[in-house]
Amino acid sequence: MIEFSLPDHPHRRFNALTGDWILVSPHRAKRPWQGQVEKAQQDTRPPYDPECYLCPGNKRSSGDFNPDYPATYSFVNDFSALMETTPDGGYNDGELFIAESERGICKVICFSPRHDLTVPQMEVEQIKGVIDLWKKEFEDLSKVDFINYIQIFENKGAMNGCSNPHPHGQIWSSMSIPVEPSKENVRQQAYFEKHGKTLLTDYLEKELQKGDRILCQNDHFVALIPFWATWPFEAMIISKKAAQNILAFNDEESLALADIYKKLTVMYDNLFEVSFPYSAGIHQAPTDGKDYPWWHFHMHFYPPLLRSATIRKFMVGYEQLATPQRDVTPETSAQLLRSLPTVHYKQQ
Repeated sequence: MIEFSLPDHPHRRFNALTGDWILVSPHRAKRPWQGQVEKAQQDTRPPYDPECYLCPGNKRSSGDFNPDYPATYSFVNDFSALMETTPDGGYNDGELFIAESERGICKVICFSPRHDLTVPQMEVEQIKGVIDLWKKEFEDLSKVDFINYIQIFENKGAMNGCSNPHPHGQIWSSMSIPVEPSKENVRQQAYFEKHGKTLLTDYLEKELQKGDRILCQNDHFVALIPFWATWPFEAMIISKKAAQNILAFNDEESLALADIYKKLTVMYDNLFEVSFPYSAGIHQAPTDGKDYPWWHFHMHFYPPLLRSATIRKFMVGYEQLATPQRDVTPETSAQLLRSLPTVHYKQQ
């Protein structure tokens, strides 16, 4: 009889963080890097764009002018998805038609005054400045009485819906705990109550022992492709200590987070020698005043590219109607990313 093999046979993988499953079909991608590899047109942007609403000194659609900021800058989103002034209320027409009002505060975080930079091109100290601003915003927003969850995230690249190439991210804070963090909260709490340790403490320990999905690490953080990754080059940054939120990190740890953030995104850019698109976001404990000892700080990266700078993976058909699916195994993707130069391709 043929013995089952993860690298060879179709199988499902369990996402321990969410309770979801993914179908992996490695036999469909035995030689995934054959064929033409297209390169995208190089992105050549000026350091300053007079038409960019995020560049220093420029006018935004609200009529406000950005200050001449020298490093990072944050402001309330001019087109916020959540509003602080939304009145309490809702709609309820039996069990099938239910709606609730949702209050929140949405901020824009400019990473740099330079219009032509992205995270992998920034210096580690500059990236630490972004993390320091995340910490300040998280601390300030967590003190707002109706804010119960704070989602820090970055959309990079037009392919991922980014409307402005200026290096920036966002923070959406809300009354309710969003769907994905809610699922992770349930799984992490159950694991902690059963084992007395965070789920990601044990998961990270085992991943470090195996090594085949590890991308890079430093004294305080690890970047890896998770066992249950859905996107071809999906990755996570996990803190080595079980921190409930970003405020648990001192200056040394914040610098280490900046270092691993840069290393991972340099790998991404070097893969197809393009400014690699992704959506990234931090998952951490709610801010509703309760203690969450089972929460363990981590950052998700969801890049859409598949085989080249222009070929992306689409979540369609079976993936929308049944179960997410991938061909290239997480182990193969990790091996490919690890093999890349550590210096950004524009500096080589």
